[in-house]
Amino acid sequence: MSQSQQPLWGPPPQPPGNNPYGTPVPPDHRPKWARKRMVIPAAVVLFLVGVGIGAADDPAATEKTADAKAAPSATVTATATVTATPAPSVTETVTASPEPAPTVTKTRTVRVTVPPVAEDDDSSGGSGSGGGGAATYYANCSAARAAGAAPVHAGEPGYGRHLDRDGDGVGCE
Repeated sequence: MSQSQQPLWGPPPQPPGNNPYGTPVPPDHRPKWARKRMVIPAAVVLFLVGVGIGAADDPAATEKTADAKAAPSATVTATATVTATPAPSVTETVTASPEPAPTVTKTRTVRVTVPPVAEDDDSSGGSGSGGGGAATYYANCSAARAAGAAPVHAGEPGYGRHLDRDGDGVGCE
């Protein structure tokens, strides 16, 4: 294969950019006025559209022209006004009072469970729930409120750390 022949798959790819060892890229031969071939006609069309809109018929100008051309004339108008006195009207006031809404009472049953007390736990200082007596236990604050024990302070029967959210020693605040 000689150097003048190109391979069947085409010429080798050229790196992008200006290659000083390769063939120069031919300059763009379009004249600079080629852009003006589009811009100038578009500007002329816009100008003509603007002139057409500006010359549109103005109804106020047409009336003024017609009034200026008309001959002056005298107009006489007679007006008769009759005023009738309205008859007195009767106003009736109706007052409606709403019926009282029926009272609905909801009954809620709360079950309070007490765990059995082991005699060995009393000597160790409680059941490990954070203090308080082990004889009273409230599952949640609703149960403590239902029993009338809320708020429950640390050391009182029924106090548990699960009832004290902020850890200040007062449960069910």
